[in-house]
Amino acid sequence: MRNTTRVRAVALAAAVASLSPAMQASEKQNLEQDMTDKATTTLSIRQQAIVPITATAAAGDMVRLRKALDEGLDAGLTVSDIQEVLVQVYAYAGFPRSLNALSEFMAVLEARKQRGIQDAPGRAPDRAIPKGEALLAAGTANQTRLTGGPVQGPLFDFAPVIDEYFKTHLFGEIFERDNLDWQSREIATISMLAALPGAESQLRSHMQIGMNVGLAASQLRQLAEVLAERVDADAARRVREASEQ
Repeated sequence: MRNTTRVRAVALAAAVASLSPAMQASEKQNLEQDMTDKATTTLSIRQQAIVPITATAAAGDMVRLRKALDEGLDAGLTVSDIQEVLVQVYAYAGFPRSLNALSEFMAVLEARKQRGIQDAPGRAPDRAIPKGEALLAAGTANQTRLTGGPVQGPLFDFAPVIDEYFKTHLFGEIFERDNLDWQSREIATISMLAALPGAESQLRSHMQIGMNVGLAASQLRQLAEVLAERVDADAARRVREASEQ
């Protein structure tokens, strides 16, 4: 373990040294997080907290969502972390579920404020989101990186506009927001899809995307365990079945 830690430290130092002085401070934290993510085989407490928040939001279960939001903030999720995943709900469960979840989050924050709790605000994206053709290009690049190759097929030939929406809205405007890492976004997506009967095909796809961004098979199994314990047995079953398939 000591040797492994030293190797990781040397690799980190070399990577940071290759950057310009202006980039070193901001990039060091990102590199540290990347190396930590690759070295771990379990979900962090913060990652686990995302699971019930997004699953109950997608299912429209406001009672469980309120509890999950409180527990998520206590686990160290920032206000912006939770805002990001609740906005992302719209892409998988629709605007009504996303808006209702955000309203519930506002109520939870106000109740905590009344109890004297000051929750960490988090941060906004560091870079501006591109517009127009630049957004389409960025979204296409993100989609290709996430899925492991270009996405095409008869469905997108039949309805090209849905392909454009995927690339600009989901993989562009959402995944270009760099104040939440892609692993967390995929944990959120898998949890949402697990809570939605009939979305098994999309769930299988995002299980693979989750592994493409560095989630281990053991972490996906743990995600199913969190769903079983804190959300719903059926949602957990869907994740396990998707893993097997």
